[in-house]
Amino acid sequence: MATKDFYPAKKINTFYPPQRTLMGPGPSDTHPRVLSAMARPTLGHLDPVFTEMMEEMKTLLRYSFQTNNLLTFPVSGPGSVGMEMCFVNMVNPGDKVIVCRNGVFGGRMIENVQRCGGTAVVVEDKWGEPVDPQKVEDALKQNPDAKIVAFVHAETSTGVLSDARTLCEIARRYNCMTIVDTVTSLGGSPILTDEWKIDAIYSGSQKCLSCPPGLSPVSFSERVVDLVKNRQRKVQSWFMDLNLQLGYWGTSRTYHHTAPTNALYALHESLFMLYEEGLEHSWARHQRNHQALKAGLETMGIEFVVAEKYRLPQLNAVHVPAGVDEKEVRRRLLADYSLEIGAGLGDFAGKVWRFGLMGYSSKIENVMLCLSALESVFSDMGKKSDLGAAEAAAHKSYAANPLPLPQQMSLPLHGK
Repeated sequence: MATKDFYPAKKINTFYPPQRTLMGPGPSDTHPRVLSAMARPTLGHLDPVFTEMMEEMKTLLRYSFQTNNLLTFPVSGPGSVGMEMCFVNMVNPGDKVIVCRNGVFGGRMIENVQRCGGTAVVVEDKWGEPVDPQKVEDALKQNPDAKIVAFVHAETSTGVLSDARTLCEIARRYNCMTIVDTVTSLGGSPILTDEWKIDAIYSGSQKCLSCPPGLSPVSFSERVVDLVKNRQRKVQSWFMDLNLQLGYWGTSRTYHHTAPTNALYALHESLFMLYEEGLEHSWARHQRNHQALKAGLETMGIEFVVAEKYRLPQLNAVHVPAGVDEKEVRRRLLADYSLEIGAGLGDFAGKVWRFGLMGYSSKIENVMLCLSALESVFSDMGKKSDLGAAEAAAHKSYAANPLPLPQQMSLPLHGK
């Protein structure tokens, strides 16, 4: 067969993506410093210089998670791989796991338990509402043989924040370990891993860390390390076996897999930028921009899905106004303003929009662009809109909520 038979049907050129403003549920805009870091010379993943950078990254991740856990590192893969790493290492066939579901990602936790041969005891809460601590305690009373409590701290599908401190305290009272999803909260909302006594925690690089997707920061307590070392059967995943990963991310640096070196440069830079800004300042910045966006959206009659005290500042889920074509609004925002916002998932498909204000995307100019563009699109589609009112409301919010001067928290924590 001639090689010409395999030629593509159309001419293929070098790919140049359009410049977008990313205000959906992730990924967020990547900071130019992070993009620049990715373009640096590639090193071998066992190079001693790269090894030194890995140690710095572990330190910066401990700062970001606020933990002294020695086993704190980024998994090569998206947040879903971090989730799976927790479950495949901690859940044995026959284990009973209390899983809290109040959105899409709690449902994925259930799937992980089942694939590990465990039994998921599901604690259900309405989409848009936080996990109910009383329901969790009731489930633990009814299932005294449960080994783990798993829940999503910041549910990306709904924009709701659950009380991780209380849920972890309840789990510990019943001798259960915890697995906590912080994919959307790390860097944007307070996470105090050691203070809350979280056993296993995972996140993603593409949300409030302003890094491209493809890495999943994780951290494990000594209780988890002991559990994994004493397993009676091998972890079902070779790649995600912590016993093997320990060899690469520990002190011996034995070969495990070819780490994505340039992607790790990017994460190192983004974590260093978070440390430069200070966690508390980052949390305050996300909250301030959320308040301004909220003020502007409310002038257009747009209502939030989540009650105010449970809202994620970095993921704003709102009801689509009656009579508005939600898909057409998103299409016009992307086509006319190169602005991406998110649609609803699962039960919320076609009913909500999700506005992300995460990491580098959480800034004043993005809030103003979004409000101005949305007003214009509404006006073009025949929906009554007081042009300029949303931006004015946002400006008033900013004036009323000045951002405090950056104050770094304690120096990066070191492993015990």
